[in-house]
Amino acid sequence: MTNLILIAVIAAIVGGASAYIYKEKKKGVRCVGCSFAGQCGKQGSCGCHEEK
Repeated sequence: MTNLILIAVIAAIVGGASAYIYKEKKKGVRCVGCSFAGQCGKQGSCGCHEEK
């Protein structure tokens, strides 16, 4: 019984994360999870990581 509950919790977490990523990609966000994702320009640089 414990295994079923654990599997259900893990499936809910993975499903929720997948749904969030799908929703953000549909909105056109380039850097999902980045704190500056809404500021990404057409170059795809969001400013949350250093450009080389």
